[in-house]
Amino acid sequence: MFITFEGGEGTGKTTLIAMIKEYLINAGKEVVVTREPGGSKIAEKIRQVLLDNHNTEITPHTEALLFAASRAQHLDEVIIPNLDKIILCDRYIDSSMAYQAYGRDLGEEFVKSINTYALNYMPDLTFYIDLDPEVGISRVNKNRTDKKDRLDSEKFNFHIKVREGYLKLVCKDQDRVMKIDGNRSIEEIYKEILKVILERLWMILS
Repeated sequence: MFITFEGGEGTGKTTLIAMIKEYLINAGKEVVVTREPGGSKIAEKIRQVLLDNHNTEITPHTEALLFAASRAQHLDEVIIPNLDKIILCDRYIDSSMAYQAYGRDLGEEFVKSINTYALNYMPDLTFYIDLDPEVGISRVNKNRTDKKDRLDSEKFNFHIKVREGYLKLVCKDQDRVMKIDGNRSIEEIYKEILKVILERLWMILS
């Protein structure tokens, strides 16, 4: 299974992925954990460019193209070679749709056109952790010990548009994308997500 985790800033995706990974490994499953942008040597270098606070001159189109380039490298090096395992990926193409198509107003068609390769490898299951951006940014400000990255530091209205974009994506692909209430404790969210994953795995194995 190829499983992705989506959401705005401060939704706890990284923590949830670590908890799910631990459970699945203890259950004897082969698990690969990765992230976007990044996940491989070249893709991580692109990540550094994208998230560096000093790179304020990056235009929306360049930003979208860099995400797509990072994703192509990530697909070839990490995702495709491991499709026989359980892949847990922190962000994927839905992030580009939410952040660039909606947050940057580039539109779905442009983002889809530069991600044609990735569209051939869509996740089996995507969890979108929904949270009020005000709460999420507050968590980032409170918990992040290092400085915020370029996207964290965007104006609040940008994060509102990103959330609206995600909610539109949920409505368009309800078979794949599951909306999860992010206002609960990490433990409650973890239990709900794990239950769905195990049910899907049982269906595949049976």
